[in-house]
Amino acid sequence: MSIEQHILAIGQKARAASAAMGRASTAAKNQALLETARLIRANKTALQTANHEDMAQAQANGLEPALLDRLALSDQAIETMALGLEQIAQLPDPIGEMSDFKNRPSGILVGKMRVPLGVIGIIYESRPNVTVDAAGLCIKSGNSTILRGGSEAFRCNQALADLVAQGLAAAGLPADAVQVIDTTDRAAVGTLITMTEYVDVIVPRGGKSLIERISREAKVPVIKHLDGICHVFIDESANVEQAINIADNAKTHRFGTCNTMETLLVHQHSAKSVLPALATRYASKGVELRGCKRTLALLPSAKPATEQDWDTEYLAPILAIKIVEHLDQAIAHINRHGSHHTDSIVTENHSHAMRFVREVDSASVMVNASTRFADGFEYGLGAEIGISTDKIHARGPVGLEGLTSQKYVVFGHGEIRQ
Repeated sequence: MSIEQHILAIGQKARAASAAMGRASTAAKNQALLETARLIRANKTALQTANHEDMAQAQANGLEPALLDRLALSDQAIETMALGLEQIAQLPDPIGEMSDFKNRPSGILVGKMRVPLGVIGIIYESRPNVTVDAAGLCIKSGNSTILRGGSEAFRCNQALADLVAQGLAAAGLPADAVQVIDTTDRAAVGTLITMTEYVDVIVPRGGKSLIERISREAKVPVIKHLDGICHVFIDESANVEQAINIADNAKTHRFGTCNTMETLLVHQHSAKSVLPALATRYASKGVELRGCKRTLALLPSAKPATEQDWDTEYLAPILAIKIVEHLDQAIAHINRHGSHHTDSIVTENHSHAMRFVREVDSASVMVNASTRFADGFEYGLGAEIGISTDKIHARGPVGLEGLTSQKYVVFGHGEIRQ
């Protein structure tokens, strides 16, 4: 059997399983999640053995230390996976929820019902926990899923897939509802993202090159974000201590995440109050500063920023800083150079805050909070399957509701259209 035939067969099984998942009861879905969590804990040793083999192979292949760190499956990581499934089981089931009913003059009652998307293909790199998070969210939202993890986590992903299949079977649900592609051949991805008959949506999670390839070649609709060029704007009325704490956390809490601040914008009337103190904090944490001319006048140790800096997602201890003259300039800069991911304003001026919220064209817009909060768990979604900067269907962190759609439902009493 060729790779294309193999992936098509997986797609056919997923489509068949999606019908059963769409009608599955909340109790059955929760049972599958809880049984899988139990199995993950019970098979910790086997999972770690598979992970150690993956780690050894990845190390031999020269995988970067940061990616090796993501790949590692510690005791805590295994417990977190199990807890994540238990948390998803506790979330309300969105499927079948009906809302927005209106009585029409004709006598009919029109509303909406939330339904699964169907079959979701998820392509990701490194982290084995994504296998469990993605499977859990798809199970609870009544979808079937085809998972294609990175080759560096192949053994561990296959072991996890087996446990998920056991959990589904124990709940009387089809094991084919969650399938992990069992080949590392890149051609598998090319087939998966073009199977419009069997796959309803693709979610890529990984580096920019992966997401660009998926976006370019996919025939199936894609939920994605390419970059996380996030901003914090410190307004002229900002509380200085609050501004320093937020700008520090947004950059240094974690350097390599998509919701980390990459550019700091500071109102010209606040610059002297916040920048020297912030520079001291950043220096203590090894952050390289790159600033505009006005920033360099205040922070001589900073390096000159280039135009390219405003358009760069560093994912590293590097920060671009620009002093702006007013709110309009800050909003214009964000909408031009940002990636429509997450942007925050620090201000005590309510009208400025509301203008920022309305006019900044991003998936998450914040007032007096760190950009690091742009996360499905922090938003109360449970886990997340990814973050979308698209404007159609799902935007921002994609949790259970983002893996569903709505259809109109109409109730009548024998009415006919005149």
